[in-house]
Amino acid sequence: MSTISPPIAPPRVSTAPATLERSLNVTAVTMFGLAYLAPLIVLGTFGVIAEASAGTSASAYLLSMVVMVFTALSYGKMVVAYPVAGSAYTYVRRAINSRVGFLVGWAILLDYFFIPMVIWLIGAAFLSAAFPAVPVWIWIVGFIAITSVLNVIGIRLAANVNLLLMAFQLLVLAIFVVLSIVNVSGGGGSLMSAAPWVNTSTTLAGVVGGAALAAYSFLGFDAVTTLTEETVDPKKTLPRAIMLVILIGGGLFVLTAYTTQLVHPGGHFKDVDSAALDIAKTIGTQLFASIFLAGLILAQFTAGLSAQAAVSRLLYAMGRDGVLPKKIFGYCSPRFRTPVLNILLAGVTGLIALKLTVATSTSFINFGAFTAFTFVNLSVIALYLRGKRDGGFGQILTDVVGPALGAVSSVWLLLSLDAPAKTLGLIWLVIGIAYLAYLTKFFRIAPPETRGVVE
Repeated sequence: MSTISPPIAPPRVSTAPATLERSLNVTAVTMFGLAYLAPLIVLGTFGVIAEASAGTSASAYLLSMVVMVFTALSYGKMVVAYPVAGSAYTYVRRAINSRVGFLVGWAILLDYFFIPMVIWLIGAAFLSAAFPAVPVWIWIVGFIAITSVLNVIGIRLAANVNLLLMAFQLLVLAIFVVLSIVNVSGGGGSLMSAAPWVNTSTTLAGVVGGAALAAYSFLGFDAVTTLTEETVDPKKTLPRAIMLVILIGGGLFVLTAYTTQLVHPGGHFKDVDSAALDIAKTIGTQLFASIFLAGLILAQFTAGLSAQAAVSRLLYAMGRDGVLPKKIFGYCSPRFRTPVLNILLAGVTGLIALKLTVATSTSFINFGAFTAFTFVNLSVIALYLRGKRDGGFGQILTDVVGPALGAVSSVWLLLSLDAPAKTLGLIWLVIGIAYLAYLTKFFRIAPPETRGVVE
């Protein structure tokens, strides 16, 4: 006897929008942050910071690291309280006020958008110096195309590429430090010297000014918070990764600045922009100088890969909230599960580098970063004032005193920036206020992501 089989139901097709995939552990996130820092770039900017600090670059980096530790602790607390993508923008709008959060997000766009551009510019400058017959625009377009493809395919692939390139970068940095030590020892110099910390030309203003410039090297630590929704167990993983990025990166910066300053005391150079390359030739051979140059270029590539991924996630968070047009900025590719349109936008924006100099583009960056750092620290204090205060004196230290020191230090570094940076940053904020007024009908309603929510 035959039976009639029931019809086979067609496979169910999910209509839910695609979301980011959780696949990153503490090692991957830490390496992402270190790649954003690009530890080898401490040598790319060594001449500028040594000149600004009158030969005390080690002190400048140490002061900058201490300031960043306070702010890193605040980021760690905020990512536990709000484990979603968006970084400073998300933390401030939820802990303080949606309008202030929008303006902080607007300010940090300066940092996130211009860092990839600066990275691509510096990388192109190094390659142009090595291969003068090749037009600069070819290097810039090449950087943008490769990093865009890797970031579109997926954060896991980008993380694996970062891991490989970081290994080479750290190897070159280690060789540079060892050769510096050998050079000083072989020349009869002392490895224990106070000169990289303080000398007869040292002034507080000089060290603080150097620290404000050195802070540029630390900006990657906050970028890891944009990966919250792609991280496994973010409440435990991200605070650890944030602190590891600061301590490992800062330790490398201070050690490298110290040993390099021993080789070349003081802050006077034939060319501050290529000071480290000249020092590489002094401590090694022409072959090492070529390897060092290759390492710097790879450092730019890994940093650009991380920076482009970070800005795309910040735009995704703002677009998903409706602060920016959601269909574009809040789009996540169903196939790659990455914010493809934002990645491509960051790449296209990077083409502006063809018409800019490094000095022009970097003038924006620290203004946005220090503004965000200040308000993230204030957000921790705001949560303490609004929440349960049952931790006694210890909680006051961690939730009030520490963040207050971080906020004051960030404002101090902000005020130490040069006049053009502050002027351009304020102009950008005015534009942001005008856009916020448009979004909120002249501040009569909350920005889109918090309408109907009591603040």
